[in-house]
Amino acid sequence: MFFSGIADEAGEPIDVQVRAHKELGWKHIELRNVGGVNLTDLRDETFEEVADNVTSAGLAVSCFASQLCNWSRPITKHFDIDRHELMRAIPRMQALGCKFIRIMSYPNAGWPEDMWRDEVVARLRALAALAQEGGITLVHENCDGWAGKGPEESLLLLERVDSPNLKLLWDTGNPVAHGQDVLAYYEAVRAHIVYVHIKDCVLKGGKPHYTFPGEGDGKVREVVGDLLERGYDGGFSIEPHLAAIVHEGKSASEGQNAYRRYVEYGRRLVKLVRNLT
Repeated sequence: MFFSGIADEAGEPIDVQVRAHKELGWKHIELRNVGGVNLTDLRDETFEEVADNVTSAGLAVSCFASQLCNWSRPITKHFDIDRHELMRAIPRMQALGCKFIRIMSYPNAGWPEDMWRDEVVARLRALAALAQEGGITLVHENCDGWAGKGPEESLLLLERVDSPNLKLLWDTGNPVAHGQDVLAYYEAVRAHIVYVHIKDCVLKGGKPHYTFPGEGDGKVREVVGDLLERGYDGGFSIEPHLAAIVHEGKSASEGQNAYRRYVEYGRRLVKLVRNLT
């Protein structure tokens, strides 16, 4: 088991992101945006600078938090956007020795349920084939998209894509934000979880209000404890949402004390896990 984090929530520059993880004493980092640009969209020269900064600090990249099939890409978006992004990502992942890339499964845009489902499955089957060729694994987050609707959809996606290069990423806070039964969903899919995002929240007026881990309704202690008891040896990657929320347009540069809160969040997670072991 190891700790990691979606580092742009500590700050936009890569040196700030690296510094936060070094201060936490962690050996892993999850990369998403640098300077407000997703890792897969950086110019080659900029990516090389980022990679050098990360590797020189002795950090391993646990996951690419990509834009693939995510909340900003409804099912009506052309598939080539995601196919080309994955083709750009794979050599960068190989260069960094990173095996996991986070994906979602397309928000709907007024399509009938069966048409939406079938198109999602077809697209993810094609992406999984590319992932297999590249020696990497797609990890589907329980978030926006067809397969994030609930455990039945998540499991059906795995069954229909039928690829060893598609697994599940469990986000502890998303079921709360989406009004789902946290433990029922988790227990149904836990056998397929290979990576975990740690966030926590409570609903206030129907909207998520993000908290430190264990202080919300995400059942963080229960989920983490169950995973460890079952022999989970993957990553717990923080996504605090306390100062920066990318999908709401809030970057770390706009949130006061983002760095401090990120590090504090990491320390609290470490304490929570130690109290469970």
